Amino acid sequence: MNASSLKEQYLRKFKTQPGFIAALDQSGGSTPKALKAYGIKEGAWSNDEEMFNLVHEMRARIISSHPFNGDRIIGAILFEGTMDKDIKGEPSADYLWNEKRVVPFLKVDKGLVEEKDGVQLMKPIPGLAALLEKANAKHIFGTKERSFIKQANPVGIKAIVSQQFELAAQISAAGLVPIIEPEVDIHSPEKAKAEDLLKAGILEELNKLPSGQLVMLKITLPEKPGHYAECVKHPNVLKVVALSGGYSLKEGNERLRHNPGVIASFSRALLDGLTIQQSDAEYNAGLDSTIQSIYEASEKLN
Repeated sequence: MNASSLKEQYLRKFKTQPGFIAALDQSGGSTPKALKAYGIKEGAWSNDEEMFNLVHEMRARIISSHPFNGDRIIGAILFEGTMDKDIKGEPSADYLWNEKRVVPFLKVDKGLVEEKDGVQLMKPIPGLAALLEKANAKHIFGTKERSFIKQANPVGIKAIVSQQFELAAQISAAGLVPIIEPEVDIHSPEKAKAEDLLKAGILEELNKLPSGQLVMLKITLPEKPGHYAECVKHPNVLKVVALSGGYSLKEGNERLRHNPGVIASFSRALLDGLTIQQSDAEYNAGLDSTIQSIYEASEKLN
């Protein structure tokens, strides 16, 4: 199958099928925490390669498990190391689509710089063009890039939005769909105000996009119900998805229900309660229950 035909299938899935995105893209900084939550203590590996092999086994177990499939999960965001490895003898992105009918995305950001003006911008991404070329070769549909907002600072939030949309333009030009992720700190005392500034900035940039150029937005579940409704309806937005951002599964699902048209892209909340010590039956039952709860919360009133 040629690349354009495959991307049309990916696009059709996103436009027509209910479901949510699984975020399986923890990077080096957050990997030890993810492994600890999975029941693997720090010290179980002696170098980064061993650590990433362990996390790949953790992700491969999730993706290859019976409940993880395209009936309820429409996309999955991968870390570059996962994209470069195989699952059951098949390249990870191909396995996701061919065996599970789940659309593959790639995290491309390299982490955050120090806080300035109440936000953390993304670090420069050296070799981005080559990474996007590799993503296309490996049948990736889109990318994800995260920055972080701590305060309702107009200067900082404007810088975040500008950086995100500049990077999105590069990604779109490479033939991939960018997921713009300006996360707002759930503990910020100015969270609602920051979300007002963020939405205004996003809409301003969306209105400058050429007709037909699609982006996705990944946002923190907002304080005001339906806060991103204008973004959901915007012709240049393929999907608005929400991160769990430290909310529990229960609270994340509850907040999601108050935002019609927004679907989940949970990471920690999706993996909550899954451990390496569980039998496959226990593991699959726990994962199935979590997937169903997120699916139902994502599909409210949509």
